[in-house]
Amino acid sequence: MVLILCITEVVSWGSLYYSLPAAVGAISADTGWTIVTITACFSAGLVVSAVVGVAVGRILDRWGPRIVMTAGSVLATAGLLALANATTVTGFLAAWLVIGIAQAAVLYQPAFTVIARHYGADRDKPMLILTLAGGLASTIFVPITLGLLTALDWRTTYLVLAGVLAVVTIPLHLLLPTTRDTKAQPVAPERGRQGPVVKSRQFVFLAAGITVMTFSAYAVTLNLLPLVVERGYSAAVAATAFALVGVGQVIGRIGLTVLTRTVRPQHRPFVVGVFVAVTLALFAVIPGPVWMIAVVSLLAGAARGALTLVQATAVPTRWGNARLGELNGVFSAPITAATALAPVAGAALATGLTSYPVAAAVFAGVAVAGAVCAFFADRQSSRPTRNPSQGELADEGQRLAATDT
Repeated sequence: MVLILCITEVVSWGSLYYSLPAAVGAISADTGWTIVTITACFSAGLVVSAVVGVAVGRILDRWGPRIVMTAGSVLATAGLLALANATTVTGFLAAWLVIGIAQAAVLYQPAFTVIARHYGADRDKPMLILTLAGGLASTIFVPITLGLLTALDWRTTYLVLAGVLAVVTIPLHLLLPTTRDTKAQPVAPERGRQGPVVKSRQFVFLAAGITVMTFSAYAVTLNLLPLVVERGYSAAVAATAFALVGVGQVIGRIGLTVLTRTVRPQHRPFVVGVFVAVTLALFAVIPGPVWMIAVVSLLAGAARGALTLVQATAVPTRWGNARLGELNGVFSAPITAATALAPVAGAALATGLTSYPVAAAVFAGVAVAGAVCAFFADRQSSRPTRNPSQGELADEGQRLAATDT
């Protein structure tokens, strides 16, 4: 299962997400549409992905990953085909909206749910492997897309990407289990009621905290090129710094996995949030030299990578696996939307303040607020929140069965 998801996540992220940054210049040159317009259509698709993620999660709970992720691959293929044939901005936008629906069914959120339900308390290592593989998507598909664009126009390039997506991901997703094949970890009955969970102070504060942290991290790192250039460095140095953020994500995911041995799950969001805030503050106060910019870029990438794993494990760690798809969908919806809006917000704030480093300082403060919010999320009661053990859950189930009898 992990191998299947690693392959499909790389191809899905590469074709449905990282292909556009590589192709946006060619699309703009051919169509005359501005880069802002093209990027806005892409961001609209991400917002749709966030909105429909809750419904996709419910379907995932009911029908299992085989149906959901296979259907998502088919819809993603159709969206890429529509994208390749779009002749107007309206058609281009409609294609990205279709792709956004597909993203909700094939990217990290459903994959995290599948891993958490299948492996239960042993989920950390499989999730690390999955996110490490997913982190290679940009490394693999940005050069592939650029290479295709040297020989083909952007429309034919997307036709090729649609073909690759269909040939690789559809048959592999058909090998995933159905609901009947999935060995879901037992959960205490009160954990199975989705309504009270999503309305709880803990859920709301934790989702808000991680959303704010993610928004801040992406607002700065996705605007790293103009920030570094503003410091007086060349575009080549800025591009290298941006690439190091991707390398740092791998380091951060491995580092968080090591951290889990000493830091309790309830403390990890706060620790990672503080780390995010520190790295953003470093962008604000360190003007150079080049090697320092490189180090800070690596650290910022590590913070982003750790944040991805914190998000992936937040729900199953606290509320078990009952209706995990739906809970994950609700939890990740604002995070996905924040990721979509962060680049524009970062550029807008920097423009308003006439300085990208000053904007980074502001976002560092916002990240601190997110970390504090996450800290208080797990301090809602005098008793620490924890996951019951398998034995405790079994004993609880037997007690309730005896009571019902």
